[in-house]
Amino acid sequence: MLRSKQKPKVQDTGYVLFDVYYEDGSRRSNRRVPRAALMGLEGDEAARQVIEEQDREIAEKSGRPPLAITRVVRSAA
Repeated sequence: MLRSKQKPKVQDTGYVLFDVYYEDGSRRSNRRVPRAALMGLEGDEAARQVIEEQDREIAEKSGRPPLAITRVVRSAA
């Protein structure tokens, strides 16, 4: 008897990569945002919130103020 192959279920594990542009003109590529954070109604706007939180934590550890984000764009795959 042949068994049919089951398609793998879509999982909300893993990360989505984003390029982040700051007000001073600098760019940080491939910032990781958990895929689960993007499942809500906000979509990619939720990524901005996650990245701002990451920036605050980095700023606390480095002793430098965080830069203001101008835009967040998904990285090209």
